[in-house]
Amino acid sequence: MIDTTPRAPAAPGNAALRAMFAARKSVFIDLLKWDLPVLAGQYELDEFDTPAARYLILLDADGRHRASARLLPTEGAHLLGEHYAHLCAGEVPRGPTVCEISRFCLDRDQDAASRRAARDQLVTALAEHALREGITDYTGVADLCWFDQVREFGWRCEALVPKAADPGGRLMALHIHIDAHVLDDLKRGGVYAPLSLRLADDDGEAEA
Repeated sequence: MIDTTPRAPAAPGNAALRAMFAARKSVFIDLLKWDLPVLAGQYELDEFDTPAARYLILLDADGRHRASARLLPTEGAHLLGEHYAHLCAGEVPRGPTVCEISRFCLDRDQDAASRRAARDQLVTALAEHALREGITDYTGVADLCWFDQVREFGWRCEALVPKAADPGGRLMALHIHIDAHVLDDLKRGGVYAPLSLRLADDDGEAEA
């Protein structure tokens, strides 16, 4: 399943996925120098890019990647549960209405204003997707700088442990609460930027 904007109706699901995986390589490997696997020298995929993963992908009018995020069900394998449970003061939050956000990616081939707009649209899409799908909680792992930004978006976001617990002291486990007030919270935070979304399968056929 892929959520995309309807402004690129000619881009099939597999093209959107390729654009996203290429953007992830550009950001997380080429720019941030994360030690991650690379497929065919141009795509970043890891052990969690499985059929259980869901993706929110924002495309421009020509089908180019603008922003994306991966959502993983927490009842199965996910990043926080498998590799960063030590960042949680208690048990890792899990459940049928708890989803993990990872690989929040803003395309590098945008100016600062366009990246900010894409960020706000993706954050809003995450909140609207959660309300539509009955997701009550998002979890994730972020460095301290990004955690502070996520918390300032306006939604109810808290650390799962009072301070960073990883050896380098730079990572936080985060917990975002989704309720009926989340869109109003994002409006107050100044990041509410709704888009009309269409639901597509991996072949790009609209489902509804």
